Amino acid sequence: MIEAKNTQRAIVRIGYDGRVYKLFQGPEAQKRFDTECRTLIYLEQRKCPFVPRLIAADRERLEMVTSNCGARVERMGEDRIKEIFEELVQYGVRHDDPFLRNITYRASDGRFCVIDFEFSTILDETASAHPSVESTAPAGDGTRDIHWSAMTHPGTFRPNNEDRFLAMLFDERGVRYLGKQGAMNTSGADLLFAVADGMGGERSGELAGKIALDNITRLLPRAHRLSDLNLAESAPQILKSLYSSIHHELVRLGTFDPLCVNMGATLTMVWIHRSMVMFAHVGDTRLYRVRKNVDSANRMAQVSEDHTYVGWLRRNGKINERESRFHPRKSILSKALGAGNQFAEPQVGSFVLDPGEKLILCTDGVTDGLWDRAIEEIVLRPESSMVDLAPAQRLVLSAVTESGRDNSTAIVIES
Repeated sequence: MIEAKNTQRAIVRIGYDGRVYKLFQGPEAQKRFDTECRTLIYLEQRKCPFVPRLIAADRERLEMVTSNCGARVERMGEDRIKEIFEELVQYGVRHDDPFLRNITYRASDGRFCVIDFEFSTILDETASAHPSVESTAPAGDGTRDIHWSAMTHPGTFRPNNEDRFLAMLFDERGVRYLGKQGAMNTSGADLLFAVADGMGGERSGELAGKIALDNITRLLPRAHRLSDLNLAESAPQILKSLYSSIHHELVRLGTFDPLCVNMGATLTMVWIHRSMVMFAHVGDTRLYRVRKNVDSANRMAQVSEDHTYVGWLRRNGKINERESRFHPRKSILSKALGAGNQFAEPQVGSFVLDPGEKLILCTDGVTDGLWDRAIEEIVLRPESSMVDLAPAQRLVLSAVTESGRDNSTAIVIES
Protein backbone atom coordinates (compact mmCIF):
# COMPACT_ATOMS: atom_id res chain seq x y z
CA MET A 1 0.00 0.00 0.00
CA ILE A 2 0.98 3.61 -0.52
CA GLU A 3 0.74 5.92 2.48
CA ALA A 4 -1.15 9.05 1.40
CA LYS A 5 -1.47 10.80 4.75
CA ASN A 6 -0.16 10.37 8.27
CA THR A 7 -1.38 12.98 10.74
CA GLN A 8 -2.37 13.18 14.38
CA ARG A 9 -5.95 12.32 13.42
CA ALA A 10 -5.59 9.59 10.81
CA ILE A 11 -3.37 7.39 8.67
CA VAL A 12 -4.61 7.07 5.10
CA ARG A 13 -3.25 4.45 2.72
CA ILE A 14 -4.14 3.64 -0.86
CA GLY A 15 -4.26 -0.07 -1.63
CA TYR A 16 -3.06 -1.58 -4.86
CA ASP A 17 -6.72 -2.21 -5.61
CA GLY A 18 -7.33 1.54 -5.49
CA ARG A 19 -9.36 1.42 -2.29
CA VAL A 20 -8.73 3.91 0.48
CA TYR A 21 -7.88 2.59 3.96
CA LYS A 22 -8.34 5.14 6.74
CA LEU A 23 -7.22 4.39 10.30
CA PHE A 24 -8.53 6.87 12.87
CA GLN A 25 -6.33 7.88 15.79
CA GLY A 26 -5.78 10.76 18.19
CA PRO A 27 -8.42 12.89 19.95
CA GLU A 28 -12.02 11.64 19.78
CA ALA A 29 -11.09 8.97 17.22
CA GLN A 30 -14.14 6.85 18.03
CA LYS A 31 -16.53 9.78 17.60
CA ARG A 32 -14.94 10.86 14.31
CA PHE A 33 -15.00 7.29 12.99
CA ASP A 34 -18.71 6.93 13.81
CA THR A 35 -19.54 10.30 12.27
CA GLU A 36 -17.83 9.55 8.98
CA CYS A 37 -19.34 6.07 8.70
CA ARG A 38 -22.86 7.29 9.41
CA THR A 39 -22.52 10.18 6.99
CA LEU A 40 -21.23 8.05 4.12
CA ILE A 41 -24.00 5.50 4.62
CA TYR A 42 -26.57 8.30 4.69
CA LEU A 43 -25.19 9.86 1.50
CA GLU A 44 -25.18 6.52 -0.29
CA GLN A 45 -28.82 6.02 0.64
CA ARG A 46 -29.52 9.50 -0.75
CA LYS A 47 -27.64 8.45 -3.93
CA CYS A 48 -25.10 11.26 -3.72
CA PRO A 49 -22.78 10.67 -6.72
CA PHE A 50 -19.70 12.64 -5.67
CA VAL A 51 -18.63 11.13 -2.34
CA PRO A 52 -16.78 7.90 -1.45
CA ARG A 53 -18.70 4.66 -0.96
CA LEU A 54 -18.18 2.89 2.36
CA ILE A 55 -17.01 -0.66 1.65
CA ALA A 56 -16.10 -1.91 5.12
CA ALA A 57 -15.91 -0.58 8.68
CA ASP A 58 -13.95 -2.17 11.53
CA ARG A 59 -15.20 -0.49 14.69
CA GLU A 60 -12.68 -2.28 16.89
CA ARG A 61 -9.65 -1.06 14.95
CA LEU A 62 -11.32 2.23 13.98
CA GLU A 63 -10.46 1.56 10.35
CA MET A 64 -12.69 2.08 7.35
CA VAL A 65 -12.35 1.15 3.68
CA THR A 66 -13.88 3.34 0.99
CA SER A 67 -13.88 3.68 -2.77
CA ASN A 68 -11.39 6.07 -4.31
CA CYS A 69 -12.60 9.50 -5.41
CA GLY A 70 -9.48 10.49 -7.31
CA ALA A 71 -6.63 12.90 -6.66
CA ARG A 72 -6.60 15.89 -4.35
CA VAL A 73 -7.11 19.27 -6.00
CA GLU A 74 -4.27 21.76 -5.58
CA ARG A 75 -6.02 24.95 -6.75
CA MET A 76 -9.59 26.15 -6.93
CA GLY A 77 -11.36 29.47 -6.55
CA GLU A 78 -13.21 30.22 -3.34
CA ASP A 79 -16.53 30.55 -5.17
CA ARG A 80 -16.18 27.10 -6.76
CA ILE A 81 -15.25 25.55 -3.41
CA LYS A 82 -18.33 27.08 -1.83
CA GLU A 83 -20.49 25.86 -4.71
CA ILE A 84 -19.32 22.25 -4.31
CA PHE A 85 -20.03 22.16 -0.57
CA GLU A 86 -23.41 23.83 -1.09
CA GLU A 87 -24.32 21.07 -3.54
CA LEU A 88 -23.60 18.57 -0.76
CA VAL A 89 -26.18 20.33 1.45
CA GLN A 90 -28.83 19.44 -1.13
CA TYR A 91 -28.25 15.79 -0.14
CA GLY A 92 -28.86 16.54 3.54
CA VAL A 93 -25.29 16.84 4.82
CA ARG A 94 -23.20 19.83 5.88
CA HIS A 95 -19.44 19.35 5.71
CA ASP A 96 -17.97 21.02 8.78
CA ASP A 97 -14.48 21.24 7.30
CA PRO A 98 -15.35 22.88 3.93
CA PHE A 99 -11.90 23.54 2.58
CA LEU A 100 -9.97 22.64 -0.58
CA ARG A 101 -8.09 19.83 1.18
CA ASN A 102 -11.36 17.87 1.23
CA ILE A 103 -12.05 18.09 -2.50
CA THR A 104 -10.73 15.61 -5.07
CA TYR A 105 -10.97 15.25 -8.82
CA ARG A 106 -12.24 11.95 -10.24
CA ALA A 107 -10.80 11.59 -13.72
CA SER A 108 -13.05 8.66 -14.68
CA ASP A 109 -16.07 10.95 -15.01
CA GLY A 110 -14.51 14.41 -14.69
CA ARG A 111 -16.25 15.06 -11.39
CA PHE A 112 -15.14 17.01 -8.34
CA CYS A 113 -15.82 14.98 -5.19
CA VAL A 114 -15.97 15.65 -1.46
CA ILE A 115 -14.09 13.45 1.05
CA ASP A 116 -13.22 13.16 4.78
CA PHE A 117 -16.55 13.37 6.59
CA GLU A 118 -15.26 12.90 10.14
CA PHE A 119 -16.41 16.49 10.77
CA SER A 120 -19.88 16.69 9.24
CA THR A 121 -23.53 16.99 10.21
CA ILE A 122 -26.57 15.16 8.92
CA LEU A 123 -29.03 18.04 8.73
CA ASP A 124 -32.21 16.05 9.24
CA GLU A 125 -31.34 14.34 12.54
CA THR A 126 -34.80 12.72 12.71
CA ALA A 127 -34.57 11.12 9.28
CA SER A 128 -35.12 7.40 9.16
CA ALA A 129 -32.02 7.21 7.01
CA HIS A 130 -29.81 8.22 9.95
CA PRO A 131 -28.29 4.75 9.99
CA SER A 132 -26.23 2.58 12.24
CA VAL A 133 -22.48 2.64 11.71
CA GLU A 134 -22.62 -1.07 10.99
CA SER A 135 -24.85 -0.80 7.95
CA THR A 136 -23.04 -0.55 4.65
CA ALA A 137 -25.03 -0.84 1.44
CA PRO A 138 -28.39 -1.91 0.09
CA ALA A 139 -28.63 -5.63 -0.61
CA GLY A 140 -31.36 -5.79 -3.24
CA ASP A 141 -28.88 -6.82 -5.92
CA GLY A 142 -28.24 -10.35 -4.68
CA THR A 143 -25.64 -9.21 -2.17
CA ARG A 144 -25.91 -9.05 1.60
CA ASP A 145 -24.97 -6.63 4.35
CA ILE A 146 -22.87 -8.72 6.72
CA HIS A 147 -22.10 -7.96 10.37
CA TRP A 148 -19.76 -10.16 12.34
CA SER A 149 -18.19 -10.55 15.75
CA ALA A 150 -15.55 -13.00 16.95
CA MET A 151 -13.84 -13.94 20.20
CA THR A 152 -11.51 -16.61 21.56
CA HIS A 153 -10.66 -17.42 25.19
CA PRO A 154 -8.23 -19.99 26.66
CA GLY A 155 -10.71 -20.98 29.39
CA THR A 156 -9.94 -21.33 33.08
CA PHE A 157 -8.07 -24.65 33.09
CA ARG A 158 -5.54 -24.46 30.23
CA PRO A 159 -2.50 -22.16 30.08
CA ASN A 160 -2.44 -22.02 26.26
CA ASN A 161 -5.05 -21.49 23.57
CA GLU A 162 -5.09 -24.02 20.74
CA ASP A 163 -8.17 -22.45 19.17
CA ARG A 164 -7.91 -20.04 16.26
CA PHE A 165 -10.40 -17.97 14.29
CA LEU A 166 -10.09 -16.27 10.92
CA ALA A 167 -12.07 -13.38 9.43
CA MET A 168 -10.93 -12.07 6.05
CA LEU A 169 -12.09 -10.63 2.76
CA PHE A 170 -10.56 -11.48 -0.59
CA ASP A 171 -10.92 -10.66 -4.24
CA GLU A 172 -8.78 -11.06 -7.36
CA ARG A 173 -6.31 -8.55 -5.94
CA GLY A 174 -5.57 -10.28 -2.67
CA VAL A 175 -6.50 -10.72 0.96
CA ARG A 176 -7.31 -8.41 3.83
CA TYR A 177 -7.70 -9.58 7.41
CA LEU A 178 -10.72 -8.30 9.29
CA GLY A 179 -11.06 -7.38 12.95
CA LYS A 180 -13.03 -9.06 15.70
CA GLN A 181 -16.07 -6.93 14.86
CA GLY A 182 -17.15 -5.22 11.69
CA ALA A 183 -19.59 -4.88 8.82
CA MET A 184 -19.51 -4.73 5.04
CA ASN A 185 -21.51 -5.54 1.96
CA THR A 186 -20.65 -8.59 -0.17
CA SER A 187 -20.78 -6.71 -3.48
CA GLY A 188 -17.07 -5.87 -3.58
CA ALA A 189 -15.36 -8.97 -2.21
CA ASP A 190 -15.88 -12.44 -0.82
CA LEU A 191 -15.85 -13.01 2.93
CA LEU A 192 -14.43 -15.99 4.75
CA PHE A 193 -14.80 -16.97 8.39
CA ALA A 194 -13.32 -20.03 10.09
CA VAL A 195 -12.72 -21.57 13.49
CA ALA A 196 -10.06 -24.21 14.12
CA ASP A 197 -9.20 -26.28 17.18
CA GLY A 198 -5.67 -27.69 17.22
CA MET A 199 -4.58 -30.83 18.99
CA GLY A 200 -1.31 -32.58 19.70
CA GLY A 201 1.54 -32.88 22.15
CA GLU A 202 3.69 -30.07 23.50
CA ARG A 203 2.51 -26.90 21.72
CA SER A 204 1.78 -28.54 18.36
CA GLY A 205 -1.93 -28.02 18.86
CA GLU A 206 -1.42 -24.28 18.59
CA LEU A 207 0.70 -24.81 15.48
CA ALA A 208 -1.92 -27.08 13.91
CA GLY A 209 -4.62 -24.44 14.17
CA LYS A 210 -2.31 -21.82 12.73
CA ILE A 211 -1.32 -24.04 9.79
CA ALA A 212 -4.98 -24.70 8.99
CA LEU A 213 -5.83 -21.02 8.76
CA ASP A 214 -2.61 -20.03 7.00
CA ASN A 215 -3.41 -22.49 4.21
CA ILE A 216 -6.86 -21.00 3.76
CA THR A 217 -5.34 -17.55 3.36
CA ARG A 218 -2.80 -18.80 0.84
CA LEU A 219 -4.97 -21.04 -1.34
CA LEU A 220 -8.58 -19.90 -1.39
CA PRO A 221 -8.31 -16.36 -2.89
CA ARG A 222 -7.40 -17.89 -6.24
CA ALA A 223 -11.03 -18.96 -6.62
CA HIS A 224 -12.37 -15.41 -6.73
CA ARG A 225 -11.79 -15.21 -10.47
CA LEU A 226 -14.57 -17.74 -11.15
CA SER A 227 -17.95 -16.56 -12.37
CA ASP A 228 -21.02 -17.11 -10.19
CA LEU A 229 -22.09 -20.15 -12.19
CA ASN A 230 -18.64 -21.73 -12.27
CA LEU A 231 -18.15 -21.00 -8.60
CA ALA A 232 -21.36 -22.81 -7.63
CA GLU A 233 -20.22 -25.82 -9.63
CA SER A 234 -16.59 -25.74 -8.52
CA ALA A 235 -16.89 -24.78 -4.84
CA PRO A 236 -17.23 -28.33 -3.44
CA GLN A 237 -14.04 -29.48 -5.14
CA ILE A 238 -12.19 -26.26 -4.25
CA LEU A 239 -13.03 -26.75 -0.58
CA LYS A 240 -12.16 -30.44 -0.62
CA SER A 241 -8.80 -29.66 -2.22
CA LEU A 242 -8.16 -26.98 0.40
CA TYR A 243 -8.84 -29.38 3.26
CA SER A 244 -6.70 -32.03 1.60
CA SER A 245 -3.79 -29.58 1.40
CA ILE A 246 -4.11 -28.71 5.08
CA HIS A 247 -4.34 -32.38 6.02
CA HIS A 248 -1.21 -33.33 4.07
CA GLU A 249 0.73 -30.38 5.48
CA LEU A 250 -0.05 -31.47 9.04
CA VAL A 251 0.90 -35.07 8.27
CA ARG A 252 4.13 -33.95 6.58
CA LEU A 253 5.25 -31.86 9.55
CA GLY A 254 4.53 -34.76 11.88
CA THR A 255 6.87 -36.90 9.80
CA PHE A 256 9.83 -34.53 10.16
CA ASP A 257 9.39 -33.11 13.65
CA PRO A 258 8.98 -35.46 16.65
CA LEU A 259 7.15 -32.72 18.56
CA CYS A 260 4.51 -32.62 15.83
CA VAL A 261 3.72 -36.33 15.62
CA ASN A 262 -0.08 -36.81 15.45
CA MET A 263 -0.58 -33.05 15.34
CA GLY A 264 -4.06 -32.29 14.05
CA ALA A 265 -6.94 -29.85 13.88
CA THR A 266 -10.67 -29.62 13.49
CA LEU A 267 -11.86 -26.90 11.13
CA THR A 268 -15.18 -25.32 10.20
CA MET A 269 -15.38 -22.51 7.67
CA VAL A 270 -17.92 -20.52 5.66
CA TRP A 271 -17.19 -18.71 2.42
CA ILE A 272 -19.71 -16.01 1.51
CA HIS A 273 -19.95 -14.94 -2.13
CA ARG A 274 -22.69 -12.33 -2.58
CA SER A 275 -25.68 -14.15 -1.01
CA MET A 276 -24.31 -17.67 -1.40
CA VAL A 277 -22.74 -19.47 1.57
CA MET A 278 -20.37 -22.35 0.89
CA PHE A 279 -19.14 -24.29 3.89
CA ALA A 280 -16.71 -27.06 4.73
CA HIS A 281 -16.18 -28.93 7.97
CA VAL A 282 -14.09 -31.64 9.65
CA GLY A 283 -14.23 -32.58 13.33
CA ASP A 284 -16.39 -31.37 16.22
CA THR A 285 -16.21 -27.62 15.70
CA ARG A 286 -19.67 -26.56 14.59
CA LEU A 287 -21.70 -24.42 12.20
CA TYR A 288 -25.22 -23.42 13.24
CA ARG A 289 -27.79 -21.66 11.09
CA VAL A 290 -30.39 -19.44 12.80
CA ARG A 291 -33.19 -18.53 10.42
CA LYS A 292 -35.63 -15.66 10.83
CA ASN A 293 -38.92 -16.84 9.31
CA VAL A 294 -38.98 -20.32 10.84
CA ASP A 295 -41.04 -21.60 13.76
CA SER A 296 -39.26 -21.33 17.09
CA ALA A 297 -38.78 -25.09 17.48
CA ASN A 298 -36.72 -25.26 14.27
CA ARG A 299 -35.22 -21.77 14.19
CA MET A 300 -31.67 -22.92 14.95
CA ALA A 301 -30.24 -25.95 13.17
CA GLN A 302 -26.79 -27.53 13.31
CA VAL A 303 -25.48 -27.58 9.74
CA SER A 304 -22.19 -29.34 10.42
CA GLU A 305 -22.00 -32.98 11.47
CA ASP A 306 -19.93 -33.86 14.52
CA HIS A 307 -17.31 -36.31 13.31
CA THR A 308 -17.48 -38.45 16.42
CA TYR A 309 -19.16 -41.75 17.23
CA VAL A 310 -21.46 -39.89 19.61
CA GLY A 311 -22.31 -37.41 16.84
CA TRP A 312 -23.29 -40.33 14.60
CA LEU A 313 -25.51 -41.74 17.34
CA ARG A 314 -27.29 -38.43 17.77
CA ARG A 315 -27.77 -37.82 14.03
CA ASN A 316 -29.39 -41.21 13.75
CA GLY A 317 -31.77 -40.65 16.64
CA LYS A 318 -30.19 -43.21 18.94
CA ILE A 319 -29.41 -40.68 21.70
CA ASN A 320 -30.60 -37.16 22.53
CA GLU A 321 -28.62 -34.00 23.28
CA ARG A 322 -28.49 -34.69 27.03
CA GLU A 323 -27.19 -38.22 26.50
CA SER A 324 -24.62 -37.03 23.96
CA ARG A 325 -23.25 -34.40 26.36
CA PHE A 326 -22.53 -36.96 29.05
CA HIS A 327 -21.45 -39.86 26.84
CA PRO A 328 -17.98 -41.17 27.79
CA ARG A 329 -16.83 -41.13 24.14
CA LYS A 330 -18.14 -37.67 23.23
CA SER A 331 -14.65 -36.19 22.64
CA ILE A 332 -13.20 -39.04 20.58
CA LEU A 333 -12.95 -37.87 17.00
CA SER A 334 -13.62 -40.16 14.06
CA LYS A 335 -12.22 -37.60 11.60
CA ALA A 336 -9.75 -34.71 11.85
CA LEU A 337 -7.12 -32.99 9.74
CA GLY A 338 -3.75 -34.60 10.38
CA ALA A 339 -3.80 -36.44 13.73
CA GLY A 340 -2.50 -39.63 12.15
CA ASN A 341 -5.50 -40.04 9.84
CA GLN A 342 -4.90 -41.35 6.36
CA PHE A 343 -7.82 -39.41 4.88
CA ALA A 344 -9.88 -36.42 6.03
CA GLU A 345 -12.73 -35.92 3.56
CA PRO A 346 -14.68 -32.82 4.66
CA GLN A 347 -18.39 -32.29 4.79
CA VAL A 348 -19.18 -29.60 2.21
CA GLY A 349 -22.36 -27.83 1.19
CA SER A 350 -23.97 -24.54 0.24
CA PHE A 351 -27.11 -22.51 0.79
CA VAL A 352 -28.46 -19.00 0.18
CA LEU A 353 -28.07 -16.59 3.08
CA ASP A 354 -31.44 -15.03 3.81
CA PRO A 355 -31.79 -11.46 5.12
CA GLY A 356 -32.08 -11.55 8.90
CA GLU A 357 -30.32 -14.91 9.13
CA LYS A 358 -27.45 -15.61 11.52
CA LEU A 359 -24.59 -18.12 11.31
CA ILE A 360 -22.66 -19.33 14.34
CA LEU A 361 -19.25 -20.99 14.10
CA CYS A 362 -17.79 -22.31 17.34
CA THR A 363 -15.31 -24.75 18.83
CA ASP A 364 -16.19 -27.55 21.21
CA GLY A 365 -15.30 -25.37 24.20
CA VAL A 366 -18.47 -23.39 23.52
CA THR A 367 -20.70 -26.44 23.05
CA ASP A 368 -19.16 -28.08 26.12
CA GLY A 369 -20.37 -25.17 28.21
CA LEU A 370 -23.67 -24.34 26.49
CA TRP A 371 -26.69 -26.36 25.39
CA ASP A 372 -28.08 -25.67 21.93
CA ARG A 373 -31.04 -23.80 23.38
CA ALA A 374 -28.72 -21.60 25.44
CA ILE A 375 -26.66 -20.75 22.34
CA GLU A 376 -29.81 -19.62 20.53
CA GLU A 377 -31.04 -17.59 23.52
CA ILE A 378 -27.71 -15.86 24.06
CA VAL A 379 -27.50 -14.79 20.41
CA LEU A 380 -31.15 -13.78 19.93
CA ARG A 381 -32.36 -12.77 23.38
CA PRO A 382 -29.44 -11.91 25.66
CA GLU A 383 -29.92 -11.01 29.29
CA SER A 384 -29.75 -7.33 30.16
CA SER A 385 -26.29 -7.75 31.71
CA MET A 386 -24.87 -8.90 28.35
CA VAL A 387 -26.92 -6.92 25.86
CA ASP A 388 -24.10 -4.43 25.23
CA LEU A 389 -21.64 -7.20 24.29
CA ALA A 390 -21.21 -8.48 20.74
CA PRO A 391 -22.92 -11.85 20.10
CA ALA A 392 -19.64 -13.80 19.90
CA GLN A 393 -18.46 -12.26 23.16
CA ARG A 394 -21.70 -13.28 24.86
CA LEU A 395 -21.30 -16.87 23.69
CA VAL A 396 -17.65 -17.28 24.66
CA LEU A 397 -17.89 -15.58 28.03
CA SER A 398 -21.03 -17.58 28.90
CA ALA A 399 -19.34 -20.84 27.91
CA VAL A 400 -16.26 -20.03 29.99
CA THR A 401 -18.47 -19.18 32.97
CA GLU A 402 -20.47 -22.40 32.65
CA SER A 403 -17.51 -24.68 31.99
CA GLY A 404 -14.14 -23.21 31.07
CA ARG A 405 -12.49 -26.63 30.82
CA ASP A 406 -11.50 -26.05 27.20
CA ASN A 407 -10.51 -23.18 24.93
CA SER A 408 -13.62 -21.46 23.60
CA THR A 409 -14.01 -19.62 20.30
CA ALA A 410 -17.02 -18.29 18.39
CA ILE A 411 -17.86 -16.23 15.33
CA VAL A 412 -21.38 -14.88 14.83
CA ILE A 413 -22.31 -13.66 11.34
CA GLU A 414 -25.50 -11.65 10.87
CA SER A 415 -27.20 -10.77 7.59
